[in-house]
Amino acid sequence: MAGEILRSGLGSVTHIGRREVRFAPPPAPADMTGLRTPDDVFVVAARIPDIGRGKDALGALRALASGPGCAAALRARAAYGGPERAHGVEVSASFTGKRNFSRYDVEDEVGAALSAALGLPYHSRRQGEPPPPGYSGWRVTLDGETAALMARIAERPLHRRAYKREGVPGTLHPPVAAAMVHLAAPTDGELVVDPFCGAGTLAAEAARPGVRVRGYDLDPRALAAARANTAGMPSVRLERADAARLPLADGSADVVLANPPWGEQVAARGRVAARPGAWWAELRRVLRGRAVVLLPDPAELRTAIGHGLVPVHLRHVSLSGIHPHIAVLGPGRPALRPRHRAGRGA
Repeated sequence: MAGEILRSGLGSVTHIGRREVRFAPPPAPADMTGLRTPDDVFVVAARIPDIGRGKDALGALRALASGPGCAAALRARAAYGGPERAHGVEVSASFTGKRNFSRYDVEDEVGAALSAALGLPYHSRRQGEPPPPGYSGWRVTLDGETAALMARIAERPLHRRAYKREGVPGTLHPPVAAAMVHLAAPTDGELVVDPFCGAGTLAAEAARPGVRVRGYDLDPRALAAARANTAGMPSVRLERADAARLPLADGSADVVLANPPWGEQVAARGRVAARPGAWWAELRRVLRGRAVVLLPDPAELRTAIGHGLVPVHLRHVSLSGIHPHIAVLGPGRPALRPRHRAGRGA
């Protein structure tokens, strides 16, 4: 996230936490809604000390909505690419540690205060019903030290991509796919290949003018979902093929993006099911540039190295309770194994 913010010229990074990046935006208005790697982006309206564990302290959260920061946050979100008007407010909350209250208690306390401060109706999430169209989204976090109130800039969370019409098991989270594309950095004229395209998330994130994207999968349902999700993206072509036998010439792929089936949510098919290492050999055959691969365990890099791939970057990510790694690899020479002569003593 921080890298994308800096590369996009959207501000200077002031803090990098476990699940958030804070940044100071430039003085001039700038569209923040085009960011791809964050789950969401907010304007901070107010901060106060964390209220602690007790339910009787919930009323202190009303102070978050009592100052001018909330109206200023609504004005700022329009300057940063969000809607110019709000027809109401809805609040989502999260906190760390054990508390004697629920997130719905936090949401309703702050939502009522926001409603009074802004003169807008409040929609409670307690019953699980979605808010009416045009309601502004607000976020409350309590991290043990600080309670913060933030206004969502976009009309909906950034990770909810408009192209995402269909899904299949194992579908990649769009911001993670976007991060993989940023690490690969495809340029005009390059060929990007996804040998396990699934629902087409990596292909959709990689699609841009001048870049050719090819996605392959053996599952007809996955290909149908991918075609629905990449409709209207002329640079993307999809085809049924085995990841261990791609219809590509040697050294023809400038970029390979891959989220292989590691058997947790999606079972391997075809030649990869029979011989799991086969796709690494095929990756090395078609690759002439760089590969970005999502790995559940970095120990899998031993197999990649054995097939002539060189890791140049490794990054840990947190994803729905699991902690995979994103590896960037380039083509190299196959690893040499020492040979032992019979009859020689140690």
